[in-house]
Amino acid sequence: MSKDRIIGIGMMVVSVAVILVYGWLVFLSDLAILILKLTGFIAIAAVFGILAWIGYTLATTPPPKPIEEIEKEIEDELKKLESEAQKPTAEGGKTT
Repeated sequence: MSKDRIIGIGMMVVSVAVILVYGWLVFLSDLAILILKLTGFIAIAAVFGILAWIGYTLATTPPPKPIEEIEKEIEDELKKLESEAQKPTAEGGKTT
């Protein structure tokens, strides 16, 4: 059996076990309210934690160069390469 298949089966078994335990905790135990509160808190904390991370990334990342500046750099580089290609070589003055 391949390693990927074993990992997939393991993930499936763990997921079903978590679903069953969570269902039991919510519907059949005395901890139902605590479990629901904890689940809600974790969900909200995860969503807003991700939003905070995105906001931090947007706030601290420098803006990209304007497209005009990039185009000018490319044109300058192409001109430089063309001028180097037209220089005569040491072998009889032929160009490459």
